Amino acid sequence: MIVLTNIYLQYSERILFDDINVTIKSNEKIGLVGRNGAGKSTLLKIIAEEMKPDSGSISKPKTASISYLHQDIDLQIGKTVLDEALSAFDEINNLEAQLEELTNELTERDDYESEAYEDILHQIDFINEKLHTTGGPNMEAQAERVLKGLGFKQSDFSRMTDEFSGGWRMRIELAKMLLKKPDYLLLDEPTNHLDIESIIWLEGVLENYHGTVILISHDKVFLDKITKRTIEVELGNVYDYKANYSKYVELRSERREKLEAAYENQQRWIADKERTISRFMAKANKTKMAQSMAKMLDKVERIELDDPDTAAMKIHFPAAPRSGEVVSKSENLYKSYGNIDVLKNINQEIIRGEKIAFVGQNGQGKSTLAKIIVDVEKATKGNHSLGSSVHIAYYAQNQAEVLNPKITLLETMELHSPPEMRTKLRNILGSFLFSGEDVDKKVSVLSGGERARLAMALFAAATNQFSSIG
Repeated sequence: MIVLTNIYLQYSERILFDDINVTIKSNEKIGLVGRNGAGKSTLLKIIAEEMKPDSGSISKPKTASISYLHQDIDLQIGKTVLDEALSAFDEINNLEAQLEELTNELTERDDYESEAYEDILHQIDFINEKLHTTGGPNMEAQAERVLKGLGFKQSDFSRMTDEFSGGWRMRIELAKMLLKKPDYLLLDEPTNHLDIESIIWLEGVLENYHGTVILISHDKVFLDKITKRTIEVELGNVYDYKANYSKYVELRSERREKLEAAYENQQRWIADKERTISRFMAKANKTKMAQSMAKMLDKVERIELDDPDTAAMKIHFPAAPRSGEVVSKSENLYKSYGNIDVLKNINQEIIRGEKIAFVGQNGQGKSTLAKIIVDVEKATKGNHSLGSSVHIAYYAQNQAEVLNPKITLLETMELHSPPEMRTKLRNILGSFLFSGEDVDKKVSVLSGGERARLAMALFAAATNQFSSIG
């Protein structure tokens, strides 16, 4: 069991956690929810001991193992996908080496009745039990099964990890965590870069996971399939619901209605007392009574009613200049990476005004085709051309990953925006729900959702496509 007691954390003038208390039991499936920037990822970092609160304490079993999948993956380069996945078994390999050493020592001893001999037997029993629960035989087969479940093909296993995008590297890290089988599995948006087949596979794994899972996700169906408890992080507080996401939404609505009713009743009561105090203050013989009533009123614990989260973005881009009838044309287009053919004999036209989606399993070439169209990559064979007067803006899947964590939001916008947009940058940030002091935050403190919004704001400003958002 993990117990967080009176956790307090403050950034500048903003209180992120105001003496919160959370108890996490063994084998629970918990959904962590709240608006972007509420502190969900920060709470996971505190549980994983990657961040310390300003005050408060965290207690957990000494032998508890914790794995945390966050949104900033930093895999070691120079390894193949399979070798990196197999590194999850490093602890098991160490245990097996210890077991062999202890077994050899046991065969050389004859002090069968001594405490030292008994201690070695206990160590061997402990290691065998640990190996049984975490590893077992056929480690390579286990690694291949998990990698395939997360969308990797057999041909990917021998490729180097640095050949893959951030989303695929996240999958490798997730595979390692699933292979380690920790007691506490902390997952921050694990489905962001997964296709539907991989999501369904992961759902099955997590539903049957023998350990505690704490999950942050914007995928409501995914949360409903896995979680049985929902913890909401909202304006410095946490609210605990013994329910999955859908039931939590209903219970939260009921709690909100009761809170609003209690708030309105208290406001009417306070207004009535203040009127009485004002009347008594006007009478000399009741001044002391009025002062006494005022002191009592000051001690009343006021019900706080948070504003509901109704912020939303509505984006309106200005009309694009008229282009030729054919916007994009590909003829006999091929794209290969080494011996791997990603695209074969692609012939397609995009006509002005069309709205097109590229669909298919991960690894089938959707992003590659998009990169060829916008001239980020070149085709191996074949021709691609853009029509007359075509101007392209491109938001890549790893757009948020390339942001400089050491500078502020406003500095990021200024660095990547054309001069004519400089006067509009604060307005653009505000339209993407960054207001007031938010613009002076460092990128490093942003949640994954906030980084995606910043990347979209950059996209609008850098391409001079911002018209009005609100």
